[in-house]
Amino acid sequence: MSSDPGCDSVRVHRSKQQQQQRRFDSSDQNMWLRNTPRRPAADGADDKIEMKAMCVWPVLLLLLLGPWPAGAYRTPFDQRPEEARGRPEDRSSRDGPSDGRQTSVRECRRCCDPGEDPPSGYGSPSYPGVHPAQYQVVPQINITILKGKNGQLGPQGPSGYKGTKGSMGLPGEACKSHYAAFSVGRKKALHSSEYYQTLVFDTELVNLYGHFNMFTGKFYCYVPGVYYFSLNVHTWNQKETYVHVMHNEREAVILYAQPSDRSVMQSQSLMLQLEHQDQVWVRLYKGERENAIFSDDFDTYITFNGHLIKHKSEV
Repeated sequence: MSSDPGCDSVRVHRSKQQQQQRRFDSSDQNMWLRNTPRRPAADGADDKIEMKAMCVWPVLLLLLLGPWPAGAYRTPFDQRPEEARGRPEDRSSRDGPSDGRQTSVRECRRCCDPGEDPPSGYGSPSYPGVHPAQYQVVPQINITILKGKNGQLGPQGPSGYKGTKGSMGLPGEACKSHYAAFSVGRKKALHSSEYYQTLVFDTELVNLYGHFNMFTGKFYCYVPGVYYFSLNVHTWNQKETYVHVMHNEREAVILYAQPSDRSVMQSQSLMLQLEHQDQVWVRLYKGERENAIFSDDFDTYITFNGHLIKHKSEV
């Protein structure tokens, strides 16, 4: 686009007028200041103003020219971690080149109260005097592997002191006396048959506590222990006498007499160890040959006796 010469000349003329107007305005303002009369100041006011200005200027100069370390402007209770604040060498590199002066900055840290856990970082290089708890590995040793063989038996040590007398024990049972005895007789004669026959007695001389049963002809043991037994019979003329003293179903002893022209008294005795409910009785042998024992209705020729000698607990 082509510019109009007339318009350009008008713009130049206007700019010149504006410059001249600004010059006139500035010259008029200076003339007004020179011609305006000043008010007289109060006594001592100028001196105070000058003193304040003298105090303010050095402070401003120190703030502008003085090299202040960055750590001096931190608050003493700054609890930010070291990573957030940056290490001292990192801050010095950020703040600018150092002039060779070393500055020591002490940080304020809060100690833990009683019963409170120490803060994190306790025992770090910031606290050289405090060391964290050290854990030590203790090896476990199997004692059974290291156990050796048993040594020889040592000599017997000295006898100890006599102990104190013990307390009295509980009273025992009263002393018990054990008795068992019987004595029975028979007044009737008996001849053998085809079967064994139990000798039954019809006369009761002594039967302590009824241990001898007159109906069965047997003694039943109710007090175990050692017993003494004796059997007495009268033989028959020209006949054989053949009887056994039985212990339960076992033949304990025999009473025997050969045939003779006269009759005589024959006896047998023994001792037995009896248990509870054992039986002792007399048996006549069966009739393979003529066998008999004599007696009559007036006199007692046959007797069977027995008594306890010693109780089982005393044997």
